[in-house]
Amino acid sequence: MSDLTKLDLATARDGLAKGDFSAVELTQAYLKSMEVHRDLNAFITEVPELAIERAKEADHNRTHKQAGVLEGIPLGIKDLFCTEGILTTAASHILDGFTPPYESTVTANLKAAGAITIGKTNLDEFAMGSSNETSYYGGVHNPWKKHGDPRPLVPGGSSGGSAAAVAAHMCAGATGTDTGGSIRQPAAFCGIVGMKPTYGRCSRWGTIAFASSLDQAGPMTRTVRDSAILLSVMAGHDPKDSTSADMPVPDFEAALSGDIKGLRIGIPAEYRIDGLNAEIAALWDQGIAWLKAAGAEVIDIALPHTKYALPTYYIVAPAEASSNLARYDGVRFGLRVEGETLDDMYSKTRAAGFGDEVKRRIMIGTYALSAGYYDAYYLKAQKVRQLIAQDFVAAFDGVDAILTPTAPTSAFALGEKSDDPIAMYLNDVFTVPASLAGLPGISVPAGLSSEGLPLGLQLLTKRWDEETLFRVAGVLEDAAAFPGLAANGEG
Repeated sequence: MSDLTKLDLATARDGLAKGDFSAVELTQAYLKSMEVHRDLNAFITEVPELAIERAKEADHNRTHKQAGVLEGIPLGIKDLFCTEGILTTAASHILDGFTPPYESTVTANLKAAGAITIGKTNLDEFAMGSSNETSYYGGVHNPWKKHGDPRPLVPGGSSGGSAAAVAAHMCAGATGTDTGGSIRQPAAFCGIVGMKPTYGRCSRWGTIAFASSLDQAGPMTRTVRDSAILLSVMAGHDPKDSTSADMPVPDFEAALSGDIKGLRIGIPAEYRIDGLNAEIAALWDQGIAWLKAAGAEVIDIALPHTKYALPTYYIVAPAEASSNLARYDGVRFGLRVEGETLDDMYSKTRAAGFGDEVKRRIMIGTYALSAGYYDAYYLKAQKVRQLIAQDFVAAFDGVDAILTPTAPTSAFALGEKSDDPIAMYLNDVFTVPASLAGLPGISVPAGLSSEGLPLGLQLLTKRWDEETLFRVAGVLEDAAAFPGLAANGEG
């Protein structure tokens, strides 16, 4: 790791502004790191020539005092965002050769602010997974290792490529998407900060859809401040997306005051699930103690319908996925397997193009939406979803933020759970409720397990209150003083 890649995004931004180094030098350092860590398989597509070209433009812009907020900052872009002229795959065989003629709104915002795309990061196919093992391009390896155990670990999913790339200092930050925890859970597994904003804060236009009422883009970074900086650029109203909220975008970085005296922090009893990992429980208690010591008031709260969140999610999300993925038929773009008839071509293309996990979710979703079962499954799940959201509304009448664990375990070995989809789905047990309610959430690396692996704590606030979320997260980050990958022998 070079000295430049050790800098967090905020420090790199300030260093570029002062002329301590150039965007070209910074980009070259990250491209070198990308080469060194290629064995992690964090990137599906690398664009080094384009990155250097953009870095030269960034240096020119800065010389002529036309620098954007992120001018010259190299980022990884999850390969679920359409990028003009750059291969976009969603980690699926069915999108073979798809090069969009347009840019997603989120990546267009980053580009306009001067950020540099250095590559498209790996993910679970169509963002369906909690381990990054369902990618057509192969699984991503977590840069962390257990003490005394060389076996590769999963980085979490679906944004596992982004999480691994940020943790291994292959980019200054990255974009992710979170449907049921796909930013927060991999952030916890890789020891970085992962933030899901309020549903509607970031445009979904140009982002390949998984479950439209849940998908939300967010930043993945090494610090809370970097997350606030990145979200300020990614967010904003987009008339091209009917679910994009016409809300002002606050200065999230300015919210990091370091003062949480008098804030009320809710602790939901329902998150102390049966058999909760003792280390996770102890870290949660430590997090409570840190916030108390900083002057916050800790209050026990109830979220009685939380126990129904996971089954509700696994009705709603596959149902929406089965509808969204119907568009991939081999006619207009991507893979095509010829058949004797049009229907035969559709069938053969979809059979060859989708992986097993995607097919499983399409089948579950199609069943839930079918005549005779729509009321029993999908409609009932939507009613339960409303009850879960109402629980949070009632809770936030009495508290400013909620503290929970991010994931029920630390990172596990590649292949350890791949044959057990239920065990895999349980990884999202702490993140799914907020997704169903459309709330903002952030995972902050807060400690190490006895095996030397990162553990995260999750903070939630009410809709549109990302400023309080960053404010509390900054205090939690300072208290935890997480050592980063250097603690695992890297760097």
